[in-house]
Amino acid sequence: MEKNTVWAIALSTVVLVAFFAIQTIFYPQPKGGASKTAATEANKTETVKQETPALVSNVVAIEDVSENEGALESAPELKEETYTVSTNKVKVTFTNRGGDVIGYELIDHFDRDTGKGIEMAKNISDQNRAFAIAIGGVEAPILNDLFKVHEEKNLISFARDFEVKNADGTSGKFTLVKTYTFKDDEYLFKLDVTVDGGEGFKGINVNDMAYSLRTSPEIGPAFNPKDRYDNREFIAYNKADNKKYTPNPKKDKRWDWIGVAGKYFITFINPVYNSTGDSSDPKNEEVTTSGLVKTIAPDRNGGQANAQIVFARKAIYAGTNDTYYIYAGPRNETELKKYNSAENNAWGIKDTHYNEGLPTMQLLSWLEVVLKFFLEKLNWVIALVSGSSAGNWGIAIIILTILLKLALFPLTKKSLSGTKKLQELQPRIQAIQAKYKDTPQKMQQETAKLYKEIGYNPMAGCLPMLIQFVILWAMYHLFNNYFEFRGAMFIPGWIPDLSTSDKVCTLGFSIPFLGNEVHILPVIYLVSQLLYGKITQNGGTATAQTGMQMKLMMYGMPIFFFFIFYSAPSGLLLYWTVSNIMQLILQLFINSSMKKADFQNGNAKIVKRGK
Repeated sequence: MEKNTVWAIALSTVVLVAFFAIQTIFYPQPKGGASKTAATEANKTETVKQETPALVSNVVAIEDVSENEGALESAPELKEETYTVSTNKVKVTFTNRGGDVIGYELIDHFDRDTGKGIEMAKNISDQNRAFAIAIGGVEAPILNDLFKVHEEKNLISFARDFEVKNADGTSGKFTLVKTYTFKDDEYLFKLDVTVDGGEGFKGINVNDMAYSLRTSPEIGPAFNPKDRYDNREFIAYNKADNKKYTPNPKKDKRWDWIGVAGKYFITFINPVYNSTGDSSDPKNEEVTTSGLVKTIAPDRNGGQANAQIVFARKAIYAGTNDTYYIYAGPRNETELKKYNSAENNAWGIKDTHYNEGLPTMQLLSWLEVVLKFFLEKLNWVIALVSGSSAGNWGIAIIILTILLKLALFPLTKKSLSGTKKLQELQPRIQAIQAKYKDTPQKMQQETAKLYKEIGYNPMAGCLPMLIQFVILWAMYHLFNNYFEFRGAMFIPGWIPDLSTSDKVCTLGFSIPFLGNEVHILPVIYLVSQLLYGKITQNGGTATAQTGMQMKLMMYGMPIFFFFIFYSAPSGLLLYWTVSNIMQLILQLFINSSMKKADFQNGNAKIVKRGK
């Protein structure tokens, strides 16, 4: 391979490696799947040093309760019953056992697998329910006592009397109350945990912990660890540093809210502590917590995968009323951003930065914002013209792809023209290589002279390639995570949902590496890529070695990506396929323009010689 070309490829590689290095070092992403997070297993415990009076987890399991406050004796049993609270957004099912959530259905988001609304409280069991409380740290078992119930519109409250053994041997009484409050038009609800101290009550202190609270064992839709386009990730946000990060149970970091996210849906908890009688606890502060949490990685027993966060509240020495704002709903900008301004939400809360829970590339987040803006405006125009309130996101993708290709055409033309010239120069380059094979310096000089003669710069193609790669990567991330694509119809009967792969039919058998579903978009993508490769290779000559390399690139890479993207979301594949087709059309146009220019130059020379 010619030396300048090698330098061009090497420079491009260095730039790309540097790009990913910067992305990884300065903008670390949360782990893509819960199985790859820095998670502790459900049976793992360790001792943690206390530094702040807020939240701590992973404490040692209780061995001798007689030396700790917190040995509970419950009141007489009641009858277990279930209760339902419904708004125009959610349908929540409770049990009076523990006062916990056993069902949380998003009634306006359809789950194609179940035929019902998305279930945000999955894998519920007797030992693990959504928003359950345990007395003590994160390893303590959840309360399974039956609570008394009080119901109002959009509100349900559970109460239970307990007796606690104090460290001095005396006994104290307290009432534990869990109150859930909901509002219409909101996926956010409020959970108030009240510890009302009674006779002899001196607080709750189990190894420096009062109680622990958890998210749901899993959120919907059902998570398939084999689906590379779905994920579960643990997310925490620190307002002071304005930073989103993956919580690590082995490190003590401050956070304002914390939770578990899937590709399109998210659950997180935002605590506010209003404790009384303990000068070491925060009183009516801004939402600020610190301490470790326990993250439960996928547990595939029985074919189910859990992804859950459990965290503990610091010990209390008097009554307390702790408020938790809990969001369980779509992971989209429209819903999450409204909690940054009090006037935009029914709760009147602000500056929460919940939208930091959106999946972004950090380094290229600004480009995603720009692309999303134009995509939404295009769909708005399509909706206006078609008279459909939803528009058509598939057509918006096609138009945006075409506009991007046209905007980049000057750079693309320069790059593709250079490639075409290089192909035509191959016989002369090979002649120079054969002639000066024993004098590499002379070979380089003659090759550079040839490039200068025709106005070709090997380095000129690097910038267009780099710009297109960056845009391509941002589009890939955007189209693979954009919430509005979920359930968005493009072509009825073929692509009913841009967030999933197009499915023509299901076979009665599986094809190796492809499965049993027949998809058409990947085939169109493969054909467009092969045609483009064929056209760009036409007209050039090469040695046996370089010819083999060209064939590998022309046939091998498209086939490789065909298998990679066979089950990709159709919105992403639609963009990629239209991009290939546009690139093919532009290449044909450039080839035609160059031939016309060569013909005119040839006529000019003939006329000049005739004179």
